[in-house]
Formats: sequence, C-alpha cells, structure tokens
Amino acid sequence: MTSFSPPKTAYSQVFPTLRVSDINTAVDFYTRQLGFTLRFTWGDPLHYAGVNLGDTTLHLAKDSPFISGTSEVNFIIDNADDLYAFHLASGVEIVTPPADAPYGIRDYKIRDPFGNFLGFGHYIYTQGPPLPIERTDVPVRLEKRLAALLEDLAAHKHMTVSSCLEETLLHTFERIGDNVASPHTIATLNYIQELKKKHGIDYDVHASYRFTEQADS
Repeated sequence: MTSFSPPKTAYSQVFPTLRVSDINTAVDFYTRQLGFTLRFTWGDPLHYAGVNLGDTTLHLAKDSPFISGTSEVNFIIDNADDLYAFHLASGVEIVTPPADAPYGIRDYKIRDPFGNFLGFGHYIYTQGPPLPIERTDVPVRLEKRLAALLEDLAAHKHMTVSSCLEETLLHTFERIGDNVASPHTIATLNYIQELKKKHGIDYDVHASYRFTEQADS
C-alpha cells in the first residue's frame, strides 16, 4: 500500500456514542441517577441526545444505522476535509463522505476493520438565517506589520479584512469561563505564527499599550 503523510490535525472534542432503546428514559437515567447534565436533544421524533459529565459529552442514539451491535466515536477537529482526503488516499473504508449536516457540523464516517464506526467533523458557522445589518465606516489605523498580517489572514480565510476584524471582535467580546473566545482553529493559529515571522512581528500581545506612532518619512 502506498504511504501517505497525514495532515496536521487538531481536535477539540470527542464524543463516544451509546445505542439506547429509549432516548427519554436514557436522558432521565443519565441526568437524574448518574449526575450528568443535559447538553442537547435532537430530532423530531426525538432520537438523539448529548449529556455532559464536566466538560466531557456522551452521545445517546436511538435507531442509529451506524451502531447496531458496534461502537461509534465522533471527533470534532479543525478541518474534516483535509483528514478525509488522507483517509480516502489511505484506503480507509468510507461509510458516508463529508457533507454539511443540519445539526451544524460538516462530517463523515469511516468503519474500522472490526466494524466500529468513527466520525470526524468540524463545526459550520455559516449556517442559519441571514442577519441583516448596517455597516458604518470607522477610521482605523493599524501598525503596519499587523495590517499586512491581517490582509494575509483574511485572504487565507477567504474573507474581507472588514469581515475578519468583525469575526475577531465578536469572538473576543465573548467570555468563556475565565478566558475569551477565539475564531481561530489550532491550524489557523499555527498559520498566524508563520505570518508573524513573515512580517517581522516581534512584539508581544500587550505591545499596543507602548506603541508610539512615528511620523511618516
């Protein structure tokens, strides 16, 4: 078999999935008797649910075509399409190819040699109804090297500079525990480090407090 190099893949979550005969009974058992908290329910009629123990999520599935007498584990990663290309080239048995699912994840499933199913996907943030807005011009001056990095990053993400700034602002305004959100995957953050080297950004994240603008030469 030809050897292929796997892509650098970062994963943020993993979801073991258990097959149950009744979702409501299962949710009641896991939340009331085992101390889990309900994260979500899915389907009409209801056939899928997620329960949390701390930061770990366990999925419960009724009538799943993938886990009759087998096991299933689902991974949330940074780029499902890149990993799918590697799996396809490596001769892995693909059960379902990548597709944008209505539950907001682009994912696919493979089967291992023992009949177990593994799912890999990344979140889709462009789903949902259009949100009408009105934009306004804001005078913005940025440090020259930072502006160059922003232009490269926006091009990398197939966004305008304005949209990239909006995305960054909205995420950093969102509190997550004692931290703030980031719109960037691990792969994108690694790319940003490359851009920082490219544009000679050698200052830290608090440097803006010390910026002293020089007169144009």
